[in-house]
Amino acid sequence: MTLLFADDAALDALGERFLARSLPKPEWTHAAHLAVAAWLLLRRPEIDAAREMPGLIRAYNEATGVPNSDTRGYHETLTLAWLRGVGAFLEAMPPGLAAHAAVNALLASPLAEKRSPLAYWSEGLLFSPAARRGWVVPDLAPLPF
Repeated sequence: MTLLFADDAALDALGERFLARSLPKPEWTHAAHLAVAAWLLLRRPEIDAAREMPGLIRAYNEATGVPNSDTRGYHETLTLAWLRGVGAFLEAMPPGLAAHAAVNALLASPLAEKRSPLAYWSEGLLFSPAARRGWVVPDLAPLPF
């Protein structure tokens, strides 16, 4: 992953631009998704990420012209799986570590590999309309977190 943060202010700026729906669509990469998930968990505890992330992503998509459909836009299973993985990763970080350092470590880890969910879900199931619409239990292996 190439998205790295020099300080917490840079991470905060990404998260705030996402919430304001002012983040340019080309910057809404896989790494940015993970960084925003981590930012919500670390820096915005008043936001229940698991409950609110679906609506936040859908609203961001709509603001940038991406339809939330059975083939594009918001994906419930991936969102919840990434949130669980990011949460578990962050819990294992040393206490007191700066948020941007934790996110940089996350982005450099194997967990951040875009195709890592395919170790737990078959491609057909993971990219099905049912998995986009709601949580679908992994069919290959249980999640380790």
